[in-house]
Amino acid sequence: MLMDVCRKGWALRYLREATDEIKIAQKDSRAFSLIFDALRKVEMAVCCCLGEPSLIEDIVEEFVERGLTPKDPILKCLVEIKKTVKRLESILQDHLSSVSFRELDNILSAASKIVDLMTSLCTED
Repeated sequence: MLMDVCRKGWALRYLREATDEIKIAQKDSRAFSLIFDALRKVEMAVCCCLGEPSLIEDIVEEFVERGLTPKDPILKCLVEIKKTVKRLESILQDHLSSVSFRELDNILSAASKIVDLMTSLCTED
């Protein structure tokens, strides 16, 4: 079993909450701070699919800090998500734009595909 039912549930929950928070922020600029929570939840959704989230986060952070590109495609995607999240956080401090929302949608889409793939492999006993 690649993923247990508990982590599958958390991954789906994080993804669902991130999607809702992004939609709210798109509709109401006063909900600006939800973007940062949504970005963290997107990352956590993917991390839950791959193993112990705190361990996965540490591995991804190590690659980002050292400027390395992993060979594993899912880890590479996580590193790119982390880099984009960091860049968006610095940009979003000033304002939200349509470009920012397109990037958020791209991150959410990539994470959704990974979560869908990994959760489809989870067998519930």
